[in-house]
Amino acid sequence: MELRKSKITFLGTGTSQGVPVIGSTHPVCLSSNPKDKRLRTSALVEYCGLDLLLDCGPDFRMQMLRENKSNVDAVLLTHEHNDHVGGLDDLRPINFIKGEDIPIYALPRVLNEIRTRYSYAFATIKYPGAPGFDTIEIDGAFKIKDNIIYPIQILHGELPILGYKIGELTYITDASHVSINVIESVSKTGILVINALRQEPHHSHFSLEQALEIVEKINPGIAFLTHISYNLGFHDEVQKYLPPNVFLAYDGLVVDF
Repeated sequence: MELRKSKITFLGTGTSQGVPVIGSTHPVCLSSNPKDKRLRTSALVEYCGLDLLLDCGPDFRMQMLRENKSNVDAVLLTHEHNDHVGGLDDLRPINFIKGEDIPIYALPRVLNEIRTRYSYAFATIKYPGAPGFDTIEIDGAFKIKDNIIYPIQILHGELPILGYKIGELTYITDASHVSINVIESVSKTGILVINALRQEPHHSHFSLEQALEIVEKINPGIAFLTHISYNLGFHDEVQKYLPPNVFLAYDGLVVDF
């Protein structure tokens, strides 16, 4: 059977509050350009016949319906903040379709938080409508149906979190520091996804300038910026000043790799 082409669908490209932010009168929040409207950051990667969900935030249901997607073979979590795990309960319909638990890969600390926050999914006697998760601790590279996934160790402020390298795709979000060893390990990756929160420095996220410095060091074939706040500016205006191989991602963008 011929495998599907590998691709990444940007389900969301916004920050923890999304864009627009409730009550904000900032010009970007009032923009009519669909590319300035951003749900919480997440992506669906179709790779070697697998549908891999990178983070599952509170907008997951809306994102999957918008993209007409109905399958997730595994969830790869970067960390435990609510904008990255708040939609896990909405995996229930996919549990029912597949008739099985959905594997969740993450750091041990993150899985402990998931087991606490979604304790009803792990009860000995479960409510019939509860979601089903198979939690799998990440400790180095791992396989999903013979496909090797490489976790990437990065820092989100002082919190150790993960990015992922999947084939020629390198996915990094919420980072504020990437070590030289990591940069070398993903050097010249085909596609780099990396966070760029805003123009000004931030204590736990890359600014645009910092993200572009990392892009230059990694030297990918093409790069996409994600986890964007309204403070970065209008999509179309910012894009004008980016290097030729760097693009602002936006919700619904699909890229083959």
